[in-house]
Amino acid sequence: MRNLALLCLLSLLLGTTAARATIFGQVHGVVHDPQHRPLAGAHVEIHAANSAFITTALTNQEGYFSIPAIPLGDYIVTVSQSGFSSIHQTLTLASDTTPVLHFELQLGTVQQDVSVASDADVANVNTVTPSVLINREDIARTPGADRTNSLAMITDNVPGAYITHDMLHMRGGHELSWLIDGVFIPNTNIASNIGPQIDPKDIDTLEVERGSYSADLGDRTYGMFNVVPRTGFERNRDGELVLSAGSFFQTNAQISLGDHTEKFAWYASLNGNRSDYGLSTAVSQPVHDASNGYGGFASFVYNHDPANQLRLVTQLRTDYYQIPYDPNVNDFENQLYNSSGLRDGEHENDSYAALTWLHTWSPTTLAQVSPFYHYNQANYQASPNDLPASTTADETGLYAGVQASVSTVIAKNALSAGIYGYAQHENDVFGAVFNDGSNQPFRVNPVILAGVQEAFVEDNYKATSWLTLIAGERQTHFVGAITENALYPRVGIAVQIPKLNWVFRGFYGHFYQPPPLTSITGPALTFAQTSNDSFVPLKGERNEEHQFGVQIPLPGKLSGWLIDADTFETRARNFLDHNNIGESSIFIPITVQGALIQAWELTLRSPRLWHFGQAHLAYSNQLAQQIGPITGGLICSSPTDPAACAVAPGYSALDHDQRNTLNVGFNGNLPHSIFASFNMYYGSGFSNGFQAPPSPYLGPYLPSHTTADLALGKSFGESYTVSFTATNVGNTRALLDNSLTFGGFHYNDPRQIFGELRYRFKY
Repeated sequence: MRNLALLCLLSLLLGTTAARATIFGQVHGVVHDPQHRPLAGAHVEIHAANSAFITTALTNQEGYFSIPAIPLGDYIVTVSQSGFSSIHQTLTLASDTTPVLHFELQLGTVQQDVSVASDADVANVNTVTPSVLINREDIARTPGADRTNSLAMITDNVPGAYITHDMLHMRGGHELSWLIDGVFIPNTNIASNIGPQIDPKDIDTLEVERGSYSADLGDRTYGMFNVVPRTGFERNRDGELVLSAGSFFQTNAQISLGDHTEKFAWYASLNGNRSDYGLSTAVSQPVHDASNGYGGFASFVYNHDPANQLRLVTQLRTDYYQIPYDPNVNDFENQLYNSSGLRDGEHENDSYAALTWLHTWSPTTLAQVSPFYHYNQANYQASPNDLPASTTADETGLYAGVQASVSTVIAKNALSAGIYGYAQHENDVFGAVFNDGSNQPFRVNPVILAGVQEAFVEDNYKATSWLTLIAGERQTHFVGAITENALYPRVGIAVQIPKLNWVFRGFYGHFYQPPPLTSITGPALTFAQTSNDSFVPLKGERNEEHQFGVQIPLPGKLSGWLIDADTFETRARNFLDHNNIGESSIFIPITVQGALIQAWELTLRSPRLWHFGQAHLAYSNQLAQQIGPITGGLICSSPTDPAACAVAPGYSALDHDQRNTLNVGFNGNLPHSIFASFNMYYGSGFSNGFQAPPSPYLGPYLPSHTTADLALGKSFGESYTVSFTATNVGNTRALLDNSLTFGGFHYNDPRQIFGELRYRFKY
């Protein structure tokens, strides 16, 4: 197995020399005069709206220009030519898109400013993937979003995204992908890690993609988080110190430095945080709930020449969380799951490095090679005196691999092909000491090696200016405790209606998600069998998705506002979930026979670069259900009584199903350098796992809950910004879910109030 995994990795490292960078798009265009004659030698400059990043091109004899490698985000395009007035246009670039721009220059010598809606403000016919774009200013101003382990940047802006039992769920599933600087960071462990893959303060732009993925975008059906990190192009020997303090003795601090020249840019940060409120509490008041952590991040970009660029990102982070418990043995929560005897903690460590070589073969052809490394550990440590059992679960994964592809534009076809793969070393320790004397203690240390090889090919065909067709195929070969192969197609269409400029899109595709490597053997398996459980190697999840959507740009005085509505259905086989062994705190991935997730979603967003600020609405009406028995991982097994493992026929709600989720917010710019932000969240209630006494909640769903967050700040010159934030202003408390992870039941976050100081300086 070891030799096979290493062979997989070696073949990937040596077998290709070209790659596609998923944080990048290509921009093409034509420049002409009022008589539609092409203008040769026109100067085209694309300038990042929030940094000093600039790239340029000259038009050829046909007035055509092409720039093949631009990170996603907001830009200002300036076109100039001697004897003509200059023209300016805003552009919001999505990843893996190739917008074609048209510029008509007027005769004259006076600069002409033309306000043109960006690709995000008008319906985007270049892609079939619905997405939400969030930049660093959005993160800084969204209440609570810039704290180190916060996921509010996602949950406040993305329909169907929410936190329950301390884990991010999106579109009815757990399996989510983080792409840092365009590189997929693999992590097959489920139900182990809590925070995001990167400190929000280190993000320049975040693109959240929601289904309908092109073939180059991997396997995680439920959500893709495409991160463009800070690079230093927004700095000129500048530093920033962020300090905060507030309720629950919380503090969140960071110092960052950055600089750039024409060829080289760098950014580095160090951060630390602590609070007496960490994880969701088992009762309405925090008990045994402190958390702390520290880490660092660095990014380097080197432009060797116009055709070659090197990019390096790296991060090291460690966190500690106390596990909350319910101290009152008479509470109804303890009657259903007794957490009163727990005094546990969770240590998490994570580090990664990704080196990317970008090579521009021609103005229309881009290649990339990205070797990467990822280390991840989730170490659940219990007090030796825990009752009924003191459990240990230390899961450590090592990943090393490469991502590579090439993309080019030929006529109306944007073609891409590439590979992705990694070798994984999983070293887990599971143990339990039964202080109530109910079982014999055990400790096991399964070590598993595995490898993943993937390849894809895709064509994005721009038939006309109003019609885009995509077709692609992805292949996966997985080798671990089992061997699996998957070949899955993806097709889509986007059509723009003339004059209305509405864009209708449709997608059909298949996905395969490699399984976690967790395994239970020996005395741990013997203990599981005392609870009528056994262990079967996990198989990969296989999904079938179809999705239809429409983008509607609003007319008149609301020009630039965009409505995006979609409906989708995902059918899953071997749906990945998690379960615990008996009454222990050892959580094991499982697969359920099937799942059906159906939803419709709606987003409303104001124009990008709008001088009033940013307004957003995200709504999801969702039904997430499962069917059939557990088929992999910790399965029910009762040799003496097969009826004990019988599963009721038909579909039932998943433990994270919530029918209606709504977020409405506004980050506003006020006079005198003052800004104010708010976000209102409504959840109709998650599925109820205990529908009989002593639980006071007898219906299929737990109560609905609504919270409001506020922030107010002011900038003092260029150096200082002070803000005050209150989350859950009304301190409304509700039982979110009764899933037995991280200490039992989970209530929503209490009110938190804190102040923040940002100090910018030169060095």
